[in-house]
Amino acid sequence: MSVATKDMGTGGFDGWREALRRRRIDALLIAGPTASGKSALAITLAQEAGGVVVNADSMQVYADLRVLSARPSAAEEMQAPHRLYGFVPGAQAYSVGDYVRDCASVLAELKREGRPAILVGGTGLYFRALTEGLVETPDIPGPVQAGLAARRAQGEDMHAALAACDPEAAARLSPADWPRIQRALEVAEATGRTLDDWRRTAQGAPLLAPGRWAGVFLNPDRASLSAAIDRRFVAMIEAGALAEARALLALGLPPNRGVMKAHGAPHLIAHLAGDLTLDGAIARGQQDTRRYSKRQATWARRYMAGWAWFSSGAEALAGG
Repeated sequence: MSVATKDMGTGGFDGWREALRRRRIDALLIAGPTASGKSALAITLAQEAGGVVVNADSMQVYADLRVLSARPSAAEEMQAPHRLYGFVPGAQAYSVGDYVRDCASVLAELKREGRPAILVGGTGLYFRALTEGLVETPDIPGPVQAGLAARRAQGEDMHAALAACDPEAAARLSPADWPRIQRALEVAEATGRTLDDWRRTAQGAPLLAPGRWAGVFLNPDRASLSAAIDRRFVAMIEAGALAEARALLALGLPPNRGVMKAHGAPHLIAHLAGDLTLDGAIARGQQDTRRYSKRQATWARRYMAGWAWFSSGAEALAGG
């Protein structure tokens, strides 16, 4: 996959920090649950290796989400160069393919300059596309999309519908995860093939070549991570998250648009509409973020098991 590997939890890639300093790799990938300390570690390593911090978080690309996405602050961005943060208007749809295209441009620029990239974020699909290649799935005809939406509006159990045509996808998706259920159903109904089948046969070349990158995953213990998530959500409220939520509401976008799904945003918007107290919105936002962090770790155990796993950024620096 990259530099020499070990099993998860035993130190991961041997010598990844030295490989970064000596330019034996082009990129270091830092992943982990939200609030695990990824950004601070990325800045430290960028300073040490003369590198550039490159965003790999699907919410931090949006200009409208500095607070709600916990984007690096202006002071943090002054400590090391940062790229691909806050450059997409909230009203604009932004796909994994768009990210790979933009990231390819940044990585090519950094390679010409002889500077390593420190890619950091919590979006597993971004990392998978960079290291394994982007899956070219077909365009979905409008009637298929409209038909699925109508069936859902009429109360059909769409998770059960997915289980009937793609049981493997249904087994790993929560019944509440409509966006991913929708995508799997669209592909199955439009093509007669499952999304996993497309992924196996339509995989593009990875942007990061094997042997030219290393991966680090931060995995704090659940209790300390949950406490950090709760503290950070309160800090986000104090830093202006409600004003950001009000601005999102003013965009008039559908609730399934990417920018509208920032953690806590739906509950803060419900509060602004008078449907939730502020305390209730905060509690629900914290709970949703904690649940998401669990899903991030579960996903990583499946797709990032060979990365170097550490409980904190400090442990990563000591063990790298």
